[in-house]
Amino acid sequence: MTAEPPAHPIDGAALLDDVEAFHRRFNVFPTEVAYVAVALWDAHAHLLDCFDSTPRLAFLSPEPGSGKSRALEIVETLVPRPMVAVNASAAALFRSVSGPDGRPTILFDEIDTVFGPKAGDNEELRGFINAGHRRKGVTYRCVGDSQTVTPFPSYTAVAVAGLGSLPDTILDRSIIIRMRRRARNEKVEPFRARLHEQEGNDLRERLAAWAEQVRDKVTDAWPELPEGISDRPGDVWEPLLAVADAVGGAWPKRAREACAALVKASRSNDKGSIGVRLLTDLRDHVLIGLDKLPTVAILDRLNALEDAPWADLNGKPLDNRRLSKMLTEYMTADNEPIGSRNIRTAGGVLKGFFTKDLEDAWARYCPPPPAATTATPLHPSSEPLNL
Repeated sequence: MTAEPPAHPIDGAALLDDVEAFHRRFNVFPTEVAYVAVALWDAHAHLLDCFDSTPRLAFLSPEPGSGKSRALEIVETLVPRPMVAVNASAAALFRSVSGPDGRPTILFDEIDTVFGPKAGDNEELRGFINAGHRRKGVTYRCVGDSQTVTPFPSYTAVAVAGLGSLPDTILDRSIIIRMRRRARNEKVEPFRARLHEQEGNDLRERLAAWAEQVRDKVTDAWPELPEGISDRPGDVWEPLLAVADAVGGAWPKRAREACAALVKASRSNDKGSIGVRLLTDLRDHVLIGLDKLPTVAILDRLNALEDAPWADLNGKPLDNRRLSKMLTEYMTADNEPIGSRNIRTAGGVLKGFFTKDLEDAWARYCPPPPAATTATPLHPSSEPLNL
């Protein structure tokens, strides 16, 4: 049911401030811009008919316990007609979107069980999510005894949460929030549905009422995109920027900063527990007392570790390519992928890794360090580097 517009205009900026504050009580997002993006996404779900497309919102992480499901739980209280789906079929979803009760906002938790490495291709569901990104998107099915080809509308807002990554075609249509396990100094308020769900629902009603006030304005909007943002990223962010412009206050500026930062952010796949083992071994056995180390020396130390998998990964030792790929799936404190950099040595410039780039990942994913650790001795081939 559409909310009746109130007699007096609603302060959109103050309302979205409240939505953001509600998320901050219960969610720890990896960056400040993530709060901006998620609050705008909540609001845009109330205005879908004003836009040509709707971005998917994806909470992804390399490890369990990173707050993905809680993020979806908070979104659920704020968006219109939330439909929580776990392992839902494509047929169930597209029939819900085209059903008589109105378009739902689909919240798909544990999406890795659908698109993960053991889940198969699931092309039907992938096709539904992709088609529903566009306002004119439909899903065709044969209906009735005559098997008449019938189009079913697929356009709807979708938010997902899961481990690892998503198919590239969905990632390209998504605003990606790379969730991280909370550091020990990061605190959140416990979410209790009986206490807090109604608070979110009250915000939902305010968003619905505000949406009715600005619907005509948003429908005719052509928001200015940040420099360098175009094509698919522009399509993804245009609805959120239109919402920010309608809200006013500091939100137009904050929205464009969030757009530029999140479009730039890595879309690398997140990693499972083998990645945590790598991070922990680097901290406890390889980079002790060092601020940097060339890749060749890192590999020598890792592959020399006893009771470690690095010397035999599917019959081959860990090499430069795989080390770099695994580490770029984690982020620095600045939310940039951990990558190799130039290190100047007595023998010239070599590629390697800096301790400070790994410290944030160590704090978030690794168990507390032992009271005392001893670095594995360098393999002879790496001793003459003379850093």
